[in-house]
Parts: sequence; C-alpha cells; structure tokens
Amino acid sequence: MSYSLLFTIAFAAALVAGMIVEFWLASRQIRHVARHRNAVPPAYAESITLQGHQRAADYTIAKTRFSILETACSTAFLLGWTLLGGLDLLNKLLLAWLGGGMLQQLTLIAAFAAIGGLLGLPFSIYRIFVLEERFGFNKMKWKLWVLDNAKWMVVGAGLGLPLAALILWLMAAAGSLWWLWAWAAFSFFLLLLQVIFPLFIAPWFNKFTPLADAALETRVTALLKRCGFAVSGLFVMDGSTRSAHANAYFTGFGVSKRVVFYDTLLEQLDASEMEAVLAHELGHLKYKHLRKRLVMTCLLNLPAFALLGWVSTQTWFYAGLGVQPNMAAPNNALALLLFMIAVPVFTFFVAPLFSQLSRKNEFEADAYAISQTSRDALSAALLKLYRDNASTLTPDPVFVKFYYSHPPASERLARMLATA
Repeated sequence: MSYSLLFTIAFAAALVAGMIVEFWLASRQIRHVARHRNAVPPAYAESITLQGHQRAADYTIAKTRFSILETACSTAFLLGWTLLGGLDLLNKLLLAWLGGGMLQQLTLIAAFAAIGGLLGLPFSIYRIFVLEERFGFNKMKWKLWVLDNAKWMVVGAGLGLPLAALILWLMAAAGSLWWLWAWAAFSFFLLLLQVIFPLFIAPWFNKFTPLADAALETRVTALLKRCGFAVSGLFVMDGSTRSAHANAYFTGFGVSKRVVFYDTLLEQLDASEMEAVLAHELGHLKYKHLRKRLVMTCLLNLPAFALLGWVSTQTWFYAGLGVQPNMAAPNNALALLLFMIAVPVFTFFVAPLFSQLSRKNEFEADAYAISQTSRDALSAALLKLYRDNASTLTPDPVFVKFYYSHPPASERLARMLATA
C-alpha cells in the first residue's frame, strides 16, 4: 500500500471521526438543554425568570442545530477541495491561464479564500438575519453587512497577500531552513497585528469614543491605579449597531493598549458591576493570560512550520489529498493550502485541552476581580450578562469540556463562593 493511499485513509478517517464526535456532542447539548428547559435551576430562581430561561434554552438549541448543518456542509466542502479534486482543478486552471510563478501562486491562494468566503456567505446571512433576528439580537442592516464584508475583503487582501507573498518567497529562496525564517516572519506579523488592529483596523469597522460617564471614568481610573495598570484610553464601542450582545475587553500592546466597553454593556450594568467586569479583564492582564497565549501560539507554530517544510517535499502529501503536483516546479501555494486544510482535521481532538486552559484562566480572572472589587457585584454582572445574552444555565457537561472557553455560570458562581 502506497504512502499516499495510507495518508488518504488517515485523513478520511480523522475527518469522519471528527464529524461524528461533533454530531454526538451537538445532540448531547440539544437533549440536555431541552430536558432542563422547563425549570430554572434553584440557585437562579430569584434572578432568572422561567421565560428568560426558556428563551436561553431555545436560543442555544437553535444555534446548536444550525452548527450541525454547518459541520455537515464544511465537511462536504473539505472533501470537495481535497479528495474530490477541487483544489487540483483550480490549480491546473490557473496554471493554464497564468503559467507558473509567484502571480499564479498568489492568485491560487486568493481564489481559494474568495471561493471559501462565497460558500460561507449563506451561513453568515442565516446566522445574522434569521437566527439572531429571531431572538432579538441582530441590529445590523443589510447595507452595513455588505459594507463590513467589503472592508474585511480589503483587510484580508491588504494583510494576507503580502504575508503570503513573503512566505512563498522564503519557501523558494531561503533554502532547506526556509520554514524557520517563515515562522519568524509569521510570529512578527502576529505581534504587529496586536498593535495595528486597535489603532487602524478596528476603528474602520466600529466607532470608538472616549468614555463620557465621568463617575464611571473616575471609578475605573481608580481601579486601574489601585491595580497598577496604565492604558492609553477608555473607549466605548458602538456594538449596538450590529448586535444586542454585550462585552468588554482589553486590546493592544504599548501605545495601543486600551479598554473597550460595548455601549450595550453600559446600558445593562451599573457602575459597581462595570468595575467588577473591568477587574476581571485586569485579572487576565495580571496573570499575563493574553501574552502567554500569544507566546504559546508562536511556540506551537514552530513545529507546525517545520512539519510543513518536510511534507511540502513529499509527493504522497499532495497525492494523498487529491492533488497531482509537478515536483519539478514550485508547489509552495499548494503546500500551504493543503497544510491549512489538513492540520485542523488531525488536531481536532486536541481542542478540549485549549478550552480547559481558557476556562482555568477565566476562573483566575474571576478570583482577581473578587480580590479587587466586590464578589456580589461580579456575580450580579455575570447573571445579567448570561440573562441578556441568552446563555443557557444548563449546558451539557461534556459539551462544555470540549468547546466552552468560558465556564458555565453555575461553575463560575460556585467557584466565587468557594474563593470568598
């Protein structure tokens, strides 16, 4: 049995296994949430109405059912690109049109991204204008949706194509250790993005205005000083132009470091609750969660680039994924695309480890917030956010362990009581 056939079997097996697990987890989530739909958990009976609890259950079930359809379609698209020959056909058409060289390779990457984006449009439209609309969360108009997508195309082309061109050039010109130079370039790009995104990209999509609530600003400034943090500004983002969901976050490094509140969050929480939410975000900074995550991403990318450097020279890698390469000519763009397609399939079962780490970080940030502000304020804020965002209070425990980046409300509140 050839290596290419073995790789085809391994890829297909991993893809099918991942899809089966996703379907199983989704069905568990739907059954578990539906089973607890008609009774508010006793711990929340005074804070959450039965109507609100049922709305959250219905919203969760609707999203999970939609995710099943997305999983089935994305699996079909993946098979179409690989084993059914879609990427091979696209590559041959572009070779016949443009010949070999950098232009053809960049066009292949751009065409792959554009076709993938078009295939994803129906799902985006349904999610925003049907599912989110049904539960009262969508605030986006069609004109803004079209404008946002056009802007993201510009951002993707403006940042992605130069980065792709640099990596393709390194693959062709930097010798057998090109992957090391490519990893360094990609890591620098990730760091640079942390600076330029809040300053230049995010303001192109949303309006950011300085926090105008003087009392809240005084309270927030005092908290920052008490915790020993400095930021370049406190901003309110017009999240209500797109969604009724609420959030707050830190972003950027150095001169671009800033605190951002959704305007919807300011409408939902009082000053003490806002302070507690901010203290939670400060907890992430205190324990360097964001920085550690960025470092971990860069470190994990190193063996990934090394693996790409090896498989890009192996005929079985291309043939096993439905592509017939000309090994006498550059196949760098093909190697990049096939690698990006294949790696998530084989690493799917590692995802729960990162989810668990993220939940651990959230618990740490909660504990820090309690030490700096009020447990009652943070608890009240969390309950309001879970209620107003229609987050179910009764998710399936296995689904949580696999997917949830934030612990469920029951676990967070129980941990707060234990910490206190």
